[in-house]
Amino acid sequence: MFHFGPLRGGRGAHRAAIPVPKITTNEEKNRMNRDDKKDSPEGTLASRRSFLKQGTTAAVGAATLVGAPFIGNAQAARTKVWKIQSVWDAGTVGYTLFEEWCNGMKEASGGELAFKPFPAKSVAADNNSLFDAVRSGVLQGMNPFTLYWSGKIPASVFLSSYPAGPDQPSQWDTMFFGLGMLEEARKIYRKFGLYYVGPVHHDANIIHSKKPVNSLADLKGMKIRVPGGMVAEVFQKFGVSTVSLPGSDIFPALEKGTIDAADYVGPAVNWDLGFAQVTKYILFGPPGVMSIYQPVDLMDLTVNMRAWKSLSPRLQKLVEEQLRAYSFKHYITIQKRNIEAMEKFKKAGSKVSRLSQADMEAFRREAIPIWFKWAKKDPSASRILKLQIDYMSNDIMGYLTPEDIKGYSL
Repeated sequence: MFHFGPLRGGRGAHRAAIPVPKITTNEEKNRMNRDDKKDSPEGTLASRRSFLKQGTTAAVGAATLVGAPFIGNAQAARTKVWKIQSVWDAGTVGYTLFEEWCNGMKEASGGELAFKPFPAKSVAADNNSLFDAVRSGVLQGMNPFTLYWSGKIPASVFLSSYPAGPDQPSQWDTMFFGLGMLEEARKIYRKFGLYYVGPVHHDANIIHSKKPVNSLADLKGMKIRVPGGMVAEVFQKFGVSTVSLPGSDIFPALEKGTIDAADYVGPAVNWDLGFAQVTKYILFGPPGVMSIYQPVDLMDLTVNMRAWKSLSPRLQKLVEEQLRAYSFKHYITIQKRNIEAMEKFKKAGSKVSRLSQADMEAFRREAIPIWFKWAKKDPSASRILKLQIDYMSNDIMGYLTPEDIKGYSL
């Protein structure tokens, strides 16, 4: 697992060490086979293409299995090809990173498995049809924002960050890979004929507004695009009229004035989508906190169960390992690009404001009852929130006190 990021704003901490993923190329694997070596060396891929251009592909990944065979003509003919659609729009840094990772799978698997990537709406026209296309096998996989399924899978609101919940990537890694949340997620998705391979760390979400916003009180009466489910309900407590739109529909809605503001992801992708052209204001959380409502927005890789079972255990393990390496690379690259994008936003005239610590506490007070409301929609959601409350209540975290959750039960 990977650990990164400062602890919660206002609580003080240090940056955790970031382990560098291991990358094994086919040339190194073949050399190791000849020398009868068993340990994978560390290495790096020789080249990377520019993130905003289509073209040359590069392998991305880590901890691949030793001794993967050379991809010859006979092997290539036997390559299993999976079609995987992302919710990223073509041309955004999110999609180019995803595309690059997919294009590296054939090399990483020694020619046994290839991922053919598709951007948003290219096969399945919307989120509902995307979910159904993977269930039916039209697509073998998808790369969505996990909480998009809150209407189908109530527990999904707790499989990605939610208002006032755990707010650092390392905390989510701990819950998924150390405390059993990954196994819980897989049990839930199995009921739909799907296999939840694992989470992908993306970013925090921020709000771009056509109007100045300096506090939660300023949001009252505004029409804002936010994700559905729990996030929308908390914003509604502050007098916000919420709208759910896919990423590609946000720009025209802002341009036409159909909405006053929009949450989407972080600065890097939002710059690619042109938000600076249709908004003037950017809203962050208090210092040290980019977002108080989705500070660790998670995506995932989910695949058709039949497709997953068609892989050998060795290939299944490889895909899981490659996904963890991709999650690391995606997150770090996005953070770097966020810094660059903020400079571009400022040069374009965007003005940044931050919510106060008092705003954050007020948001938290409204959020906690909604946690329990959503947890009671489904036994799986209750189990996952219980796991998270136990973790947040532990002295290591100190995020919750008995007083915070007094009167609530699962």
